[in-house]
Amino acid sequence: MADVETEVVKIIAAKAQLDPSKLIRSAKLTELNISSLDVVEIIFAIEELFDIQIAFNANKAKDDFESVADIVLAVETLVAQKA
Repeated sequence: MADVETEVVKIIAAKAQLDPSKLIRSAKLTELNISSLDVVEIIFAIEELFDIQIAFNANKAKDDFESVADIVLAVETLVAQKA
């Protein structure tokens, strides 16, 4: 499977209808105008692609997943634990 970060960026870009080049690690989801509904869809798509379960609370999404890097790190950690 391709690099986790690359796949996560592809999913975020597709679900939020953004140019992948804008999705640098430090980019904050709020600055990218990614809605909470988009975040939920992004999480579901990531879980499906990597066959993982992300502990996600929609009420705390802004705290847990503030930036692209937060999402990438969470996925990398879960993928490594699964291996």
